[in-house]
Amino acid sequence: MIELLFFLILALFTLGTVVPLAGAKGDRRSIRVFSLACTGAASALLAAFALLVIIPGTTFALPLWQPFPGISLDLYVDRLGAFFLLLIGTVAACTAVYSSGYTEHMEGGNRRNILCGGTALFVLAMTLVVASHNTFSFLFFWELMAAVSFILVMYEYRDPGTTKAGIYYFVMTQLSTLFVMLGVIALFVLTGSFAMAPLAITPASAPLATAAFLALFFGFAIKAGIIPFHKWLFFAHPASPSPVSALMSGVMLKVAVYGLLRFILDVFSPDLWWGVLILVFGIASAVLGVIYAFKDHDIKGLLAYSSIENVGIIFTGIGLFVIFSCEGLTLLATISLLAALFHSLNHALFKSLLFLTAGSVVHATGTRDIEKMGGLAKNMPYTSVLFFTGAIAIAALPPLNGFASELLLYIAFFHSVTVVDPLLKVLLFICLALFALTSALSAACFVKAFSSVFLAQPRSDAATGAHEVSRSMLAGPAVLAAACVLLGVFACQIFIAAGYVIPFPDLLLVSILLLFMAGLTYLVLYFTASREARISETWGCGTKSQSAITEYTGHGFSEPIVTIFASVYRTKKSSTKTYSDKYNCLFGGGTAEIRLVAFFEEYIYRPIGTAAMKGATIVARMQNGCLDTYLLYVFIAVIGVIVFLGVMA
Repeated sequence: MIELLFFLILALFTLGTVVPLAGAKGDRRSIRVFSLACTGAASALLAAFALLVIIPGTTFALPLWQPFPGISLDLYVDRLGAFFLLLIGTVAACTAVYSSGYTEHMEGGNRRNILCGGTALFVLAMTLVVASHNTFSFLFFWELMAAVSFILVMYEYRDPGTTKAGIYYFVMTQLSTLFVMLGVIALFVLTGSFAMAPLAITPASAPLATAAFLALFFGFAIKAGIIPFHKWLFFAHPASPSPVSALMSGVMLKVAVYGLLRFILDVFSPDLWWGVLILVFGIASAVLGVIYAFKDHDIKGLLAYSSIENVGIIFTGIGLFVIFSCEGLTLLATISLLAALFHSLNHALFKSLLFLTAGSVVHATGTRDIEKMGGLAKNMPYTSVLFFTGAIAIAALPPLNGFASELLLYIAFFHSVTVVDPLLKVLLFICLALFALTSALSAACFVKAFSSVFLAQPRSDAATGAHEVSRSMLAGPAVLAAACVLLGVFACQIFIAAGYVIPFPDLLLVSILLLFMAGLTYLVLYFTASREARISETWGCGTKSQSAITEYTGHGFSEPIVTIFASVYRTKKSSTKTYSDKYNCLFGGGTAEIRLVAFFEEYIYRPIGTAAMKGATIVARMQNGCLDTYLLYVFIAVIGVIVFLGVMA
């Protein structure tokens, strides 16, 4: 039965892909609705299939195609793979429901058919990556996932910003594939097969095994958006349609996490320094990601940087797992791995929720600039509640799911005093302090995001005229919001049901206490507060009346943090002043500017790009169109091959 269910899932995804692409020339809503219905149904069945594997702890194997001996496309799903399939299916199903309303409001005519078909193929590709049984299948479907996601990013290809985003994304995703391919080749050289099997490392093979791990680590780190390979997220997410952003940030980044975990758990026997490497990259991404998110005023750009932070938290958990495993601390290793997995699921839920609701806001206002929003809670009450739920979850406030998974990491950090190595203990304490800073800044960041978008008065005509979105654009996010609440409140019960006995508080009891205190506070205020209506004017610094332009803005909220972290932002402040009198006492006017340097773009990406262009120019000069020159190149190549073969012999 489980095989028939999986074949049905593949068939529905295929229908969702083929039907809209076959009818791409016709701008018909019925085709798009059919495609999204197939995608949603297949995704929901995928989540059910994953539960059928996870709950009894069974496995599923399915050979697809063997074009050559030793090379095959085979599928295999165990509990780890099923966990990530559950993540993919849940988010994709909710995104498909949301897209049924969102897509019809987009520009592009019949290109919307391609968007729906591409979305189905994108989800199918991610499913097949996770279900791959060998490294050849993994690499094949990995590249399919990369190619389809690039097409989806380029939906608004006429926009110059989208072109820049597409170039960034294409280069980085192909660089990721290159590193993954090098890692797969190194493993093939070591084992002589593409099987994902434990690697027997000898002193002679240790350097190549280390090279394979580093290649795979950097390949997955690039795809996951780990700093300093993160810049593509800031360009790709704002340029993509919001459902695509939700799938990329909520799901695709987790496929990279899955890849790293799969190779660490099933192939390699990690060394201690591997865990330190993963931990350092993870905690640096978490801290810098939230710092850069805080200063951004593009709502989707802010969420993109926040994804870097949360993927950094996941990598932190993986790094701790490797370190504690090498130190023989089994319980702490289990807690760290659970934290990484649970936060992968939680981030998929609340980040998809935030991207979808952000897409609703952008649709209603026509802008991504939060400084042109404000006051949307009145016109978009349901969207504001859903966004608020996601903001609480991502800020790791109790009792929602973000708090539960980050609490697991805190527990692992607090018990790291049992580590014997003093240098390692110092490193863990430093990482704990940085992790605490990350949590505080994340909470402040989403206070800014929610208040700037939904509270106070509208700061533009578009915000004033905004209206609530359709029911389908509320239904998908509502399911994600409910999941964020349930996974937080019942986190302890979920761990016990899964068979993990760990030192973790019962958040259900905490939730009941919080609810009781909130109700008690409301009743006390209701019966003791005065019923008199008081009308008075708020003091406004001497102005006659308050207006939206005098409100506390996102820039104003961010300015203290920008000043504190000026060394990170490379903050440059400048101002000009004019006076109305010769004594420079009466201020007449002036300008002020705060410029933040894009450090990674200006000091890393741009120099590398410039050097690549210079190299390409030199190579282009070699292609002079002269037959004699090309014959010389062939002659030199033949001589080189002969010399190489002679040396190898």
